[in-house]
Amino acid sequence: MAAQEAFVSLVNHDGIAHIEFFHPASNSLPGHILHKLAETITIAGNDDSIKVIVLRSAGEKAFCAGASFDELIAIANKEDGLRFFSGFAHVINAMRLCPKFIIGRIHGKAVGGGVGLASATDYAIAVKDAAVKLSELAVGIGPFVVGPAVERKTGLAGFAQLAINASEWQSASWAQTCGLYTEVHDTNEAMDNAIHALALRLAGSSPEAMAEIKKVLWKGTEHWDTLLIERAGISGRLVLSEFTRNAINKFKGK
Repeated sequence: MAAQEAFVSLVNHDGIAHIEFFHPASNSLPGHILHKLAETITIAGNDDSIKVIVLRSAGEKAFCAGASFDELIAIANKEDGLRFFSGFAHVINAMRLCPKFIIGRIHGKAVGGGVGLASATDYAIAVKDAAVKLSELAVGIGPFVVGPAVERKTGLAGFAQLAINASEWQSASWAQTCGLYTEVHDTNEAMDNAIHALALRLAGSSPEAMAEIKKVLWKGTEHWDTLLIERAGISGRLVLSEFTRNAINKFKGK
């Protein structure tokens, strides 16, 4: 059986757009997928036929394993590092600037950049097994690019817990208590029913009103266009260290 190829897709049905991404390595995010994801979110945001967006990933296991280890280990200089981590910045900023509400479907565990994606949705609905972990410090870098999005939802204390305790999973219940997840359901069926019901209601709501509410919800983030790129530069520098390269190779060998 041939291995499935990575993709990003957009399907619009009656004003509800499902943007889905996939990578065979636990839905990790290489550069071309990050680029396509940011581009697709922007396209959906500019499409008047789309009223609300559901962001999801394919498969039954992890929602998103974060950065691609293969691409991390291939980074050869600070410029390459900045370019790669800027991919996460572009996706988060695309979600921030999108005038449509983005509902997150978090069907499994989220790591690193995956936590950033969940945090950047406007309304994250998850299952009880969708634990979260910011593992970056464990490999010698840090959650610099996704940090502002996570902190915006969890507060500084919640972000600090995730960033410092980089080897421990925090439960979906913890994520809901901290504000990262809005709802947590026992099963995928219950989660999908809740997403569908909310998306239907939003699809029938005023697009102008929703766009204005979104501006209010994201007030104070206008400087992220530059902030997240600056943070990408920090990660791009740290990923070149011997510590990080050894740690990534160790993780890949497990």
